[in-house]
Amino acid sequence: MIDWSRLSHAYGSAEDIPGLLDQVGTEGDGQVWNDLWSALCHQGTVYSASFAALPRLRGIASAEGVRDDDAAMAVVLAAAIVAGEDQPHDAGDVRARHAADIAELGRITTRMLPAAPDRHTYVYLLQSVLAFEGVQRWGHRLEGLNDDEYEIECPECTVTLFVAFGDDGYFSCAGDYAVDADVRKLPLRRSEPESLSGLAERLHATAHAHGQEDVAVRLTCLFGAATCPECGTEFSVADQVDPYW
Repeated sequence: MIDWSRLSHAYGSAEDIPGLLDQVGTEGDGQVWNDLWSALCHQGTVYSASFAALPRLRGIASAEGVRDDDAAMAVVLAAAIVAGEDQPHDAGDVRARHAADIAELGRITTRMLPAAPDRHTYVYLLQSVLAFEGVQRWGHRLEGLNDDEYEIECPECTVTLFVAFGDDGYFSCAGDYAVDADVRKLPLRRSEPESLSGLAERLHATAHAHGQEDVAVRLTCLFGAATCPECGTEFSVADQVDPYW
């Protein structure tokens, strides 16, 4: 039996967490999820109560008759906790202590992927699968695919760049293209699907198999190359997302 009063979250004692979790699935539980996110994974920081909540989140996601949106919220929050970069110093080997829950959450999320209702949900679920697998980089950075751009840094001249892959096109630029129509844009060199390997190949093939063609295209941009308009250096987009984003 967990003594939640001995655990902490972003705002102090975690004794309120069981009550919040009990409210999931009730009318108007959107605020409950907001409260859980804010307490358990506050701007990427996680706490002792965050890990203690993993079994409850797994239970919510796998419960018979659970609403799809609640199941998705449960696994995405659990994944964010597992992938959190700012861990408490006394957390120890979290993945080892919660291995069974993490493995089951990964299986649940994988089963949810084909039925994702939209691109945004699909990307968050795909990222969650990677988090549960322990893929450190993309377990919390893949979600940038939903933002239509990554803000990165040129590896040569260090100027800040936008790499865009949404409705505005596929390009890199050194200015705010949303407010400056005259900013210089250079086309991305998207990867050909057959040239992808390793994790990039797997992610692209998975998205394609699930009919998520927009995600598949965005992945060819992420794992493709961009050119800096300032110094002309061509570089791997994915390599720059890791240290900067």
